Amino acid sequence: MRKLVLTATLAIFMAFPLTATAKMYKFSGGPSGGTFQYYASAIATLSKKKVEGIKVLASSSGGSIENIRLANTGKANFAVAYSGHVFQARNGKLKNDDRKYEDVMAMAYFYGAPAQLVVRAKSGITKTKELAGKRVGVGNAGSGAAANCELFFTEMGIWDDVEANFLGYRQAADAFKNKQLDAFWVFVGFPNASVIEAALQNDIALIDTYKDAEEINLFEKYPYFEKVVIPAGTYKGVEEPTHTFQDSALWVANAKVSADDVYKLLDAVFSPEGLEYMISVHKSAKAMSIEEGTKGIKTPLHPGAEKFWKEKGVIE
Repeated sequence: MRKLVLTATLAIFMAFPLTATAKMYKFSGGPSGGTFQYYASAIATLSKKKVEGIKVLASSSGGSIENIRLANTGKANFAVAYSGHVFQARNGKLKNDDRKYEDVMAMAYFYGAPAQLVVRAKSGITKTKELAGKRVGVGNAGSGAAANCELFFTEMGIWDDVEANFLGYRQAADAFKNKQLDAFWVFVGFPNASVIEAALQNDIALIDTYKDAEEINLFEKYPYFEKVVIPAGTYKGVEEPTHTFQDSALWVANAKVSADDVYKLLDAVFSPEGLEYMISVHKSAKAMSIEEGTKGIKTPLHPGAEKFWKEKGVIE
């Protein structure tokens, strides 16, 4: 009997190998419905399939600013954050926060995150300034979306004049549908699920934020922003291209994460199979490639990332 038990136990161990030696890493994504969370979950899945000895667990968060703080303390080992926020954080320039978050290091470029400012097609609102006095969903408190909305609206001179609602994307789309909001802002790759949902429930329009940004010289003051065009037909009923601006969404790591493990994860994600899987999870991952691996990065690379991108010939 004892021999049978031992044989059965051995069979189980062979089928399901022990993973006690696997390193556990936390990857902080973003709010429900946001692109950050798709990326965190996708990389967690890829790590399980393609990287021996490493297990990545995806967790939700408020977004870019919260992720920077989590990654800096090591409460998250990996995260997604906007290049501009990483730059501000490392240099002590976050709003109302002069601490320097120097343990947050860049790994790779994911995609461009454009400002998408959604209004009702029949509202008559065609410019950002016309949102003064209106109810606007601006993103989760502590998120990169909310921070960038406040920055842009402040530069436009209307932040104190809008009724800002700190709502996640899905909550904002629901509130917009129920006419509890006049507009909502997302700062994320397109197409975004919440904007798609809003367009199915309402006739929507997108404001040309690039023209507004040009008028206030936003790009001179914040050089990490760049122009982007959301193609016509991206969202139901929006039949003209929308000119807007974007920041770069980056994969970042805590400085103390093993350089070897950073290298292994980059190698898995930026393999042909890894990139194919990332695109299957979210279309914005079409922007990911070896050639564009360090695009938009304005801050130091993690040593493991520096080794990887040098071997790929992307940096010297």
